[in-house]
Amino acid sequence: MTDFTKQKVVITGASRGIGKAITVAFLKKGATVIGIYGSNKQAADAFAEDCAQYKNRLYLHQCDVADHAAVKKFFISLENQFDTIDILINNAGIRKDKLLAMMDYRSWQQVIDVNLSGTFNMCRYAVLLMLKQKYGRIINITSPVADLGFSGQTNYGASKAGQVGFTRSLCKEVARKKITVNCVSPGFIDTELIADLTLEQKKEYKRFVPMRRFGKVEEVAATVLFLASKDAGYITGSVINVNGGL
Repeated sequence: MTDFTKQKVVITGASRGIGKAITVAFLKKGATVIGIYGSNKQAADAFAEDCAQYKNRLYLHQCDVADHAAVKKFFISLENQFDTIDILINNAGIRKDKLLAMMDYRSWQQVIDVNLSGTFNMCRYAVLLMLKQKYGRIINITSPVADLGFSGQTNYGASKAGQVGFTRSLCKEVARKKITVNCVSPGFIDTELIADLTLEQKKEYKRFVPMRRFGKVEEVAATVLFLASKDAGYITGSVINVNGGL
């Protein structure tokens, strides 16, 4: 896999689950990682302690990706410190599952704000930095729910389908500047995001998966690293599934 030494990577949702695995994978490959976490400072502090060997290349920042003003402020600080970035991974995401007839507006809006508007906010300013050097990689973490749909996830499905449409449009705007924009679509991955499922639900979902197991965060991270590498320069506007055959 390509060496990412001297490359600067911004990762949202960087301190837990898939984001944590992606962050560690980039650090192992020599990258400098600017990781964003939402509100769980305890998890971020624990992660920083676990990654003490990379302390000179790991910077963690609290930032609500749904807050446009906060994201703008973050990128101003980032530009002052690093000038440009090479890679953006939009991994931050939340679920607030409920049948539509029972769903309150707040549950709808929060999921859209974080998952979809958060992607817009981060890309809006990351692209400006990438244009300065005429190079960049943007990878949005979406979900099979964007295509398949699941009961109780109208908000989540809409946000993830929106990410795919956003990706396919943005890639056409920046392709000439050697900036690629792709999605990685993890299926059922063994993370905190599915920790609230009951044992019976987990068994049922595994029956949907041809491989009859949940994926590992490392398998998602490996796919992200490839798309972020210079070897993937002719791949843009694509959705790469990591879902065990769903």
